[in-house]
Amino acid sequence: MSISQALLPEFDEEMKNTRKILECVPDGKFEYQPHVKSMQLGRLATHVAELPSWASTTLSTELLDLDSKSWKPNIATNRAQLLEMFDKAVKEAREKIASASDADWQVNWTMKFDGNTIMTMPRVAVVRSIVMNHLIHHRAQLGVFLRLNEIAIPGMYGPSADEMKFWEAQTA
Repeated sequence: MSISQALLPEFDEEMKNTRKILECVPDGKFEYQPHVKSMQLGRLATHVAELPSWASTTLSTELLDLDSKSWKPNIATNRAQLLEMFDKAVKEAREKIASASDADWQVNWTMKFDGNTIMTMPRVAVVRSIVMNHLIHHRAQLGVFLRLNEIAIPGMYGPSADEMKFWEAQTA
């Protein structure tokens, strides 16, 4: 089995779960910030929505060199923008992953910021850690932000506490 064939089922499942939580992000709450050191909900949700695009970038380049003077984060202003951004990123990433050879996955990829190397790893490690694990980490943060706003959370790997009422009713 190729690396791409091994990654795609997990990618598909995590993207399905991520879309479920992005669908819960309410318009009108994008400026919510639970703590001064936290991102605003809109920035966090946008980051989650754009992370799949990093798979495309990783498989299309060998170096990402960002600089603090010109780099500005994207910030969606509503749920429709989030979902459009996410769906486009997932489609493009899935195509890149599916067409990558095992040799493509072994190429080292480097990220720099203001000329300083942040990391250099094989592309497969970048997609697993910086795309997948990083996305899952921020998706969980997004769930906490939503919970703090009394928004029901969908289950990712089984029913959530909000969905347990459904399961309890089915077994009664």
